[in-house]
Amino acid sequence: MKWKSHAEHYKEALVYMRKRQQKKITSYKLPWPKLNNAAIDGLEYHSITIIAARPGGGKTLMKDQIVREGFVLNRGQNIRVLEFQLEMVGKNSKIREFSAVTKKTYKYLCSAESENIQIDDNIIEQCTQHAQVASKYPIDIIDTPVTAKEFKEEIHEYMKENSTVIDGKTVYKKTIVTLDHSVLIKKGKNQSTMDMLNELGEVCTELKKLYPIAFIILSQLNRDINNPTRAENGKYGNYILESDIFGADALLQHADLVIGLDRPALRHITSYGPDRYIIDDDTVLIGHIIKTRTGDTRMSFFKAAYEHMRIDEMNTPPQEQLKTK
Repeated sequence: MKWKSHAEHYKEALVYMRKRQQKKITSYKLPWPKLNNAAIDGLEYHSITIIAARPGGGKTLMKDQIVREGFVLNRGQNIRVLEFQLEMVGKNSKIREFSAVTKKTYKYLCSAESENIQIDDNIIEQCTQHAQVASKYPIDIIDTPVTAKEFKEEIHEYMKENSTVIDGKTVYKKTIVTLDHSVLIKKGKNQSTMDMLNELGEVCTELKKLYPIAFIILSQLNRDINNPTRAENGKYGNYILESDIFGADALLQHADLVIGLDRPALRHITSYGPDRYIIDDDTVLIGHIIKTRTGDTRMSFFKAAYEHMRIDEMNTPPQEQLKTK
């Protein structure tokens, strides 16, 4: 049947609430407490999260840290990760990971920081030990370009491959599915970018209803965010808006959580938005919770350690005092 009575949905909701109360169902915890609080104590399964930023804005950094630290933060959940890594070469991604673990720069790890400085054997050994441990985590990567239809087929196959049958019922594993850029999905024949994004959104919505998947999809911000009028200190236009998400009409309607990451220093903003937050550091990132189905929109502040490939939460910056006559 294509329909259910609302009584069945009441029952499902009450069972879900009871299991959350008993900690039999938990969300996927993120490395940042304030962001967990903005969601439902982390990312709920059967959900779609979009992280959008301009190049250099920290979206890949955030996604990588969510995956890298997820197995430690979510022990006992028996999760898997499937990454559609269509942009970055695999080894480069792992060197970025080693950088986060060793607190050494990417250039140092490649012996390119200086002609007279080469990576120390002890650091290589540290990376080797990390790789041996991390290789045991169930993370799988698809690095071949796919269409939205192929994206759907790969996930169907992956979920069935990693399922078990208990008492005659198929049980699917909790899975984090990441896509490193929405526009890297191949367009079908005679398909426009917007048509492709619409199809991708529909596919993710269909799959999140079928499986315990938490999608994390990276997207761009439109170039309008770099309009000089939006870089004037203390203006509302400093903030990231729904319309700034590339393909907003196609993706936003399907998303459960949308985070717009801004790095004000890239736009030479030192007094951010009408609240005039003081930005005196080019590593400050501001996460705008643009949409959340289960909470309030808000801002979270982060500090990026690009040389170590990680992001940390920070306190809300002080506000510039308005001059009065």
